[in-house]
Amino acid sequence: MFADDRPHVLINTAMTADGKIDTFRREGAPVSSRADLERVDRLRAASDAVMVGGHTLLREDPRLTVKSAVLRAQRLERGLSENPTKVGIVSRVLDPAAGPTIMSDGKFLNYGPARVVIFTTEQTTSDQIARLRERNAEVFVLGEQRVDLRAALRRLREIGIKRLMVEGGGTLNAELLRLGLVDEIHLYIAPLIFGGATAPTVADGVGFSREEAPYLRLQKLEQTAYGGIVVQYIVGGSAAVYAETPSA
Repeated sequence: MFADDRPHVLINTAMTADGKIDTFRREGAPVSSRADLERVDRLRAASDAVMVGGHTLLREDPRLTVKSAVLRAQRLERGLSENPTKVGIVSRVLDPAAGPTIMSDGKFLNYGPARVVIFTTEQTTSDQIARLRERNAEVFVLGEQRVDLRAALRRLREIGIKRLMVEGGGTLNAELLRLGLVDEIHLYIAPLIFGGATAPTVADGVGFSREEAPYLRLQKLEQTAYGGIVVQYIVGGSAAVYAETPSA
């Protein structure tokens, strides 16, 4: 079921058995298996847009394109573009001298073809916005210090995005969950342990109290090659039905 004022939102992520989506080095360590990357490609091909947060955007510079030529051809047959729209959420676009930047010949802006939409804040200068628009990115300023995610999703719905796939990172995932803007979560659980108190998880941010924790209803569970597991959840419903383990 789709909301009237925002896209249907699906978070997809790969994590280790201890819930980490990267190592403490935060350099984009591989977690997915080859088979799972094919699953992710199918999810992308079925989506109108793919969204990432600032850390993923600036540090990893992802392509966010559909890799399979067959899937791209099928999208074209359905009257769609080869690739879903790329969406970036970034509070501040940095200058090259100050740190990572997307205002370059990087993959996010240039690999495609794909429509590119960037939501940012008043921390990004008018000159930086103009330079991004020169590279055919659609840039929207929504907020002073942090991007207003509700407004961003409304804008995406207005431009025709009905199904949105979110590929992290943990801070963006947590904020979308906190705001009640997530409909589904798909997790690939790899047979790995990364550990590390500072390593990012599926949902970072400040965390939830037990009473506020989002409740997930199991939709599908599948064991994959190489010991991985894919779990699909629907987000919502009453957490009261979840029975806590009785005290010993």
